[in-house]
Amino acid sequence: MSTDIFIGGGGPDYGTKQFLDLGYANRHGLIAGATGTGKTVTLQILAEGFASAGVPVFLSDVKGDLSGLAVAGSTEAKLHGPFTERATKIGFDDYAYQSFPVTFWDLFGEQGHPVRTTVSEMGPLLISQLLSLSEAQEGILNIAFRVADEEGMPLLDLKDLQALLVWVGENAKDLALRYGNVSTASVGTIQRRLLVLENQGGAQLFGEPALALSDLMRCDAEGRGRINILAADKLMAAPKLYATFLLWLMSELFEELPEVGDPDKPKLVFFFDEAHLLFDDAPKALVDKVEQVARLIRSKGVGVYFVTQNPADVPDDILGQLGNRIQHALRAFTARDRKELRQAAQTYRENPRFDTEEAIREVGVGEAVTSMLQRKGIPGVVERTLIRPPSSQLGPISIGQRAAVLAESDLAGKYDTLKDRESAYEMLKARAEAAAKEAEQAEAKAEAEDEAAREFQKARRYGGARSSSRKTTKAKSDGFGDAIASAVIKELRGTTGRRIVRGILGGLFKGR
Repeated sequence: MSTDIFIGGGGPDYGTKQFLDLGYANRHGLIAGATGTGKTVTLQILAEGFASAGVPVFLSDVKGDLSGLAVAGSTEAKLHGPFTERATKIGFDDYAYQSFPVTFWDLFGEQGHPVRTTVSEMGPLLISQLLSLSEAQEGILNIAFRVADEEGMPLLDLKDLQALLVWVGENAKDLALRYGNVSTASVGTIQRRLLVLENQGGAQLFGEPALALSDLMRCDAEGRGRINILAADKLMAAPKLYATFLLWLMSELFEELPEVGDPDKPKLVFFFDEAHLLFDDAPKALVDKVEQVARLIRSKGVGVYFVTQNPADVPDDILGQLGNRIQHALRAFTARDRKELRQAAQTYRENPRFDTEEAIREVGVGEAVTSMLQRKGIPGVVERTLIRPPSSQLGPISIGQRAAVLAESDLAGKYDTLKDRESAYEMLKARAEAAAKEAEQAEAKAEAEDEAAREFQKARRYGGARSSSRKTTKAKSDGFGDAIASAVIKELRGTTGRRIVRGILGGLFKGR
């Protein structure tokens, strides 16, 4: 297999051929450019190159176009004729149409295998970002997670978290003594945000069986890396959910994979399309988390490539970690656009043959300004590049073709059926039922004791037993006191006690 990936170039109007060295592919990268300038095709040809080199790929298909990777291109297709001419022009001598091993995934389980994680694996930081919680609300979420750990209650799906938050709200005073103030109003706000997430379909992200990362890092029988495509066209309607899921996936790769240093080729390449969604209104703690992952995950053998319209969408500290860059055209219509264009040009190693800023403004569709890492990780001189054509189909495949790929997948059936094992919801429900049963038993016992006391008093009244006036007065006094005490005990142990127990625990699962 090749040790590098052909990007494009060549021809009289362009610089030398551009290659992405697999040995530096885990140093991350950037694909940027305005809408309609060719970013999707560039992503497609990089995915093809990595797969051919035996490197698994994960990417999100925002517009549905990338499903064409599963089918070979054809000269009969309207757009593929010019691609043959382009291949000849840039010296792509071994250009041929072919399909690639693809695995389809879908958070909603409609266009691919269902993909899930658990609430515990997602963690309070990412869930807080997903729900746009304040610092105080995030603190309460952290308390809930701590209680779940200490009580041995697994948090698998949204109903587990919702049930636990109800318990936290009911026991706010007791928890405040140990963890600090727990505002029931904040608990209510979190519950409302969870309801909104549930209405957006986010509940389907949480549960078991959870995604096994090993299923993303596979090759086919011929040694080609599998291209994992996440259907994201519907997911983009909930951008927070989209960005948080992809960040969770990056974080899981960082946490689980062992250190490998600088391998000959990556173990996995991760493409983050519409990357600006990750950073829009993101708190500093989250941006710091992304920066940490970007800086350290390369030593785990994972390359991360951000795909966005403008390099300015990515924070500078993270942008500095992206060594391989493919910059499609940027349009400068405003003073701010011109400033960002100038800044983008200044990040490249200058080429004396042309002005980089002018080139970024002028390159056409399918062209780009590129700079790839060379020996010792040194950025290459910027070049104007004509991107090579894809070998797979350009554009989406049919519903029937997608169904055929899913049916032939060796993962068919593994994630299809949702499993609901005992977790926080079931454990809290069992506690509530046990407490309600205990309250009923206490009430029945109290009623029996009261009935026995009444029978005893009745027997004394009609039994003819008499005593001195002093004793009679005392007996009456005791009987009055006993009556008051019995009434209070009955109220507390009976109906009121039952209300208290059910108010705290029993009402937790009403309507479930």
